Amino acid sequence: MSMKLWMRLFLHILLIVSALIIFTLILLIFGAKLFTLNDFFAVSWLNIPMYLILIAVVFAACLLYSAYLASSLNESHEQVKSRLDWLLLDKYQHPIFEEEIESDSWFDEHDIVIENINRLRTRLMQLTNDLQEFSAAPMFVGSETREEIIEHERHRIARELHDSVSQQLFAAMMMLSAINEVDKDEPMTAQKQQLLRVESIISNAQTEMRALLLHLRPVELNDKSLKEGITQLLNELKNKIPIELIYHLEDTHMESGIEDHLFRIVQEAVSNTLRHAKATKLEVYLRQDNDTVSLKIIDDGVGFDLERIGNVGTYGLANMKERINSLGGSIKIVSIPNQGTIIDITTPIQRVKLQLTKEGD
Repeated sequence: MSMKLWMRLFLHILLIVSALIIFTLILLIFGAKLFTLNDFFAVSWLNIPMYLILIAVVFAACLLYSAYLASSLNESHEQVKSRLDWLLLDKYQHPIFEEEIESDSWFDEHDIVIENINRLRTRLMQLTNDLQEFSAAPMFVGSETREEIIEHERHRIARELHDSVSQQLFAAMMMLSAINEVDKDEPMTAQKQQLLRVESIISNAQTEMRALLLHLRPVELNDKSLKEGITQLLNELKNKIPIELIYHLEDTHMESGIEDHLFRIVQEAVSNTLRHAKATKLEVYLRQDNDTVSLKIIDDGVGFDLERIGNVGTYGLANMKERINSLGGSIKIVSIPNQGTIIDITTPIQRVKLQLTKEGD
């Protein structure tokens, strides 16, 4: 029971009852003149002044009655609030929406509120379904879709980077490794320190190049499920990057368009982690709970300040948010400098079209 509601009801009832009693006493004393004010204060019971007994009875009655009203009203209010909370969490299929409000409250407007909530829920489910269908539908530019044009250009840039810059970095790395290997038994000199530093810089550049190529030429889902696609992506990275990969992926069942968006988000997050986070560990978790898919990506990298980062370097995050918004889902990003980043994504999935209620629609 809400104490705030109880106190408000108590004060209002006490004020009304006190006003009625005072008004009645004024009529009896000064209007009808049945007794005087001195007579009223002189009356007692068990040596207790009657006016104190009257005050105690009124106070107790108001306290008990307001507690009853607060309890009966609060029960229905909590049931309404819980439905709204589940709507905010995109849990449109939660069993609570099938339950009826059970309350002995004299306030019967909750049935109307519940009916409106159910209509809102149906509209949200339909809107989510429409958003996901629109997001999955290809957008043609001439004879090719926009996605195909972007993918072709990305593959071209990735191929040129791999055949030129990436190969040159690899060759430079091999040459420096050979030089440092020959001089490993020699005493440390300023020149040798510089060579080791250059080797470290080129090694980091290679790691960032691999992440960039992953971003430009990503693995395709094709006929694979989301779980299989993410597993393949992470397995390919195991032998290419110096980072610990931990993942737990459950089987999911959803439309291919939604799977593709979530897969691209994982690729974007992994690419950002490799390029910017300087992390030693990356975790990916995928879970489906009836009508909701949850995706969580965690790293132990350098993190960043969400309030101070502004628009600098946030293209990847903005791209992920845009994809999630197109699915009617939600994304939460928690990042602490020098501790890491958590990306928590939740999106509803609709596998059948829902019919809007006919009442007033």
